[in-house]
Amino acid sequence: TQNMSFLRNFFLYKCLFALTFWNHISLSVEEELFTSASNSFPEDGSNQKIKNLPLLHTNSPQPNADVNWVVIQNTTESLSLSEITDKNVEKLITLLSNFRQGSRLQNLTLTNVSVNWNALMKIFQTVWHSSIEYFNINSVTQLADVESYDFDYSGTSMKALTAKKILITDLYFIQDDLYRIFADMNIEYMTITDSDMIHMLCPSSESHFRYLNFLKNDLTDFLFQQCDNLLQLETLILQKNKFESLPKVSFMTSHMKSLKYLDMSNNLLRHNGAGQQCHWAESLTELDLSSNQLADAVFECLPVNVRKLSLQNNQISSVPSGVAELKSLEELNLASNRLADLPGCSGFPSLQFLSVEMNSILTPSADFFQSCPGVRELQAGHNPFKCSCELQAFIRLERQAGGKLFGWPAAYVCEYPEGLRGTELKDFHLSQLACNTTLLLVTALLLTLVLVAAVAFLCICLDVPWYVRMTWQWTQTKRRARHNPRGDAGSVLQFHAFISYSERDSLWVKNELIPNLEKGEGCVQLCQHERNFIPGKSIVENIINCIEKSYKSIFVLSPNFVQSEWCHYELYFAHHKLFSENSNSLILVLLEPIPPYLIPARYHKLKALMAKRTYLEWPKERSKRALFWANLRAAISVNLPISSE
Repeated sequence: TQNMSFLRNFFLYKCLFALTFWNHISLSVEEELFTSASNSFPEDGSNQKIKNLPLLHTNSPQPNADVNWVVIQNTTESLSLSEITDKNVEKLITLLSNFRQGSRLQNLTLTNVSVNWNALMKIFQTVWHSSIEYFNINSVTQLADVESYDFDYSGTSMKALTAKKILITDLYFIQDDLYRIFADMNIEYMTITDSDMIHMLCPSSESHFRYLNFLKNDLTDFLFQQCDNLLQLETLILQKNKFESLPKVSFMTSHMKSLKYLDMSNNLLRHNGAGQQCHWAESLTELDLSSNQLADAVFECLPVNVRKLSLQNNQISSVPSGVAELKSLEELNLASNRLADLPGCSGFPSLQFLSVEMNSILTPSADFFQSCPGVRELQAGHNPFKCSCELQAFIRLERQAGGKLFGWPAAYVCEYPEGLRGTELKDFHLSQLACNTTLLLVTALLLTLVLVAAVAFLCICLDVPWYVRMTWQWTQTKRRARHNPRGDAGSVLQFHAFISYSERDSLWVKNELIPNLEKGEGCVQLCQHERNFIPGKSIVENIINCIEKSYKSIFVLSPNFVQSEWCHYELYFAHHKLFSENSNSLILVLLEPIPPYLIPARYHKLKALMAKRTYLEWPKERSKRALFWANLRAAISVNLPISSE
């Protein structure tokens, strides 16, 4: 009895030891990395765009001597292996077969897989019926002929598949045998990127796909045309493919009743309008058409319910008016296009965010925020701004906008003119006078009027028009004298003196001056207008001729003289001769004292002459008159040349 009890206890201890050892072995194998995948693929149905399934390499690669693969990651819920070949693929399938549904392993990553088609399908089939939910396979090279495979999709725990860099070495095979395997997968998230994939079939029945990512392949406009089985698809990424027709892309989405996000960036999309109709999914709210070849006509082919639209890096030069309203559009990216001005918001009543960076905008409109009152942020930096008066209004707009200009002030720099290149707009200032055309014209007009008034006032005070007229008369007389064939004879001195006097002083001239100078010893020949002016000539011309033919000019000064217009003419021409010929030909005779206030402003030359030159004053006492005549004779004493006449 004691021996039996001992054996029973020993057997029990052995069983417990065996179970403990096997559990330890299982836990060490059931490991991988997608611990964060449950956050990337939420089960609550929220619309979260999934870009990739991340790889976490926390352990150093350790080669397995028995199976020749490399263990990249080995945790309780994640397993990551590398270097899978035909030599070790059967052992891998055997290993994966141990993780039936209910096991803790959920994430599997295989890298650098080089196997034949059947082996690859066996890996997928084994994974499909295991506990794995997230399968990531990278750098796959298929080494044998692709052929039809009866894939069993039933009873799977799989939720997401990510395949990167899949290389098919077989050149001749039936396309459907390859694409049908992936098209009919009953999972929610599938990513096939960087694999030169040229097509993908429409699922045979209503698909579970909510997320499809075919980044960097060779897909064309034929993808999913007339496909009615993607009714649950919410996110579709077709970036970096070879799509060309925007209307065909719109028709592709028209059957996707749940589609919310579409990425068509970095393709070859064009749309020339020309009456082509576009039919987008009504559920589509986010659309990325950046880095294509789209022009202004793209605004005729946009989903009406889109809320976020990216048209960055295209060939758009303006936003046409009159296009269909995008009433739900809140964000619009037009950066890196050919815009010359800020677009209006007539077609985008709900717009809140606008980017027009890196366009060709020289002077953006200052009334943008008035036409777009709902915009909360404007990105307009990195444009070739022309710092001029027109830009001043936009600079003031920044102060009024209250921080709505994104990137201010570093992104807003003058490009033109050359002298201001590199100057931030906040440091560029011009006076209001320089920029306000109306104010500038009014100021210039006022200054001109003031200048004209000042010149007119000076002309009136200094009698400038009179001097201009006299200069013109003197010039014309000289010109006629040069063209006169007898001009030389006319220029010979014929008189000792020319007498200039007022008609009111003619009695003194005729009764005193002329008799005392022309009679008696030393006869003086005087030129008087009444007897020596030539009939037919103008008065001015006669005055000039008499002055030029006389050695001296006697001016009989009195209050009457300064009131005479003709006396002024005679004094002007005589004074002109004084300076032009550098002669001492003026004799001033003061008949009556002239109060300074009686001398008009235009007689400033007379004032200067009386201040600088000695003049003879007619004496009231008879005893002094003999001396007066003697001095006057001495002043005009000269021997006249013998005239040819």
